[in-house]
Amino acid sequence: PMIPFYTFYSMFGFQRVGDALWGASDSRARGFLLGATAGRTTLHGEGLQHQDGHSHVLASVIPACEAYDPAFAYEMASIVESGIDRMYGKGEDVYFYLTLYNEPWIQPEKPEGVDEGIINGLYRFADRPAEGEHKATILFSGPAHRAAREAQQLLLSDFGVSVELWSATSYKRLREEAIAVERWNRLHPTEEPRIPLVTTLLSESEGPIVAVTDYMRMVPDQIAAFSPRSFLSLGTDGYGRSDTREALRTFFEVDTPNVVVAVLTALARDGEIDPSVVQKAIEHYDIDNDAAPPWTR
Repeated sequence: PMIPFYTFYSMFGFQRVGDALWGASDSRARGFLLGATAGRTTLHGEGLQHQDGHSHVLASVIPACEAYDPAFAYEMASIVESGIDRMYGKGEDVYFYLTLYNEPWIQPEKPEGVDEGIINGLYRFADRPAEGEHKATILFSGPAHRAAREAQQLLLSDFGVSVELWSATSYKRLREEAIAVERWNRLHPTEEPRIPLVTTLLSESEGPIVAVTDYMRMVPDQIAAFSPRSFLSLGTDGYGRSDTREALRTFFEVDTPNVVVAVLTALARDGEIDPSVVQKAIEHYDIDNDAAPPWTR
């Protein structure tokens, strides 16, 4: 059979032809939708009509759509291989939406044994350093891996916080598995309750959990109810802008300094550090803590 791969501006996918994409479920369509120039901070000078921070929100409402936001080429390869097997090997009536970014970065080596986690939506990308007085966990997807990886280094060197990194390839898939478990528990009250996969996985990590994405916070917030510990998200809520990637990430508060401050804030809320440490970090990074929220500007 022909396996279609349709590449388009991600902003114009679910927003402008969303009705047709919903209708694709009715017609039992199969194939790959590749949302190119994805995210709200990876384009230069394109304006808000091209900058996509919500197609994964729209994709979340279509049951037949398997939505993924990979950060690395090896994740993309694993997802495509699994998708071909599910649609054309097992004959499932689903289609895949994968976001592609307009930003080059050096691809890391694929860790061993991560294929299952990539497909299920979450896997540990990097262990936390052995040193560090305090512990935390950062989830990233898409280009947000850069801020997450830089924040891991700064949190250890400047604040004594040891952070492990997890790649969240599909919050939609994690949520759907979790609510399926929730439903099973509700309908089997006399049996031992099952535990959602995302809860089980994140129970292997330590410290408060901070998720950072190039999409609206609503995307990672899909799993907030199933987090085993305190959960805080950063995202690109608000209109797109035409500027440099660095300026956009500062504007939307998803850059490295804001990830560092978010982790410290979560630790302070958990009583692990004094709030004055967070204030010092805000001053050190020259963050305007009295600026209006990005979604109001």
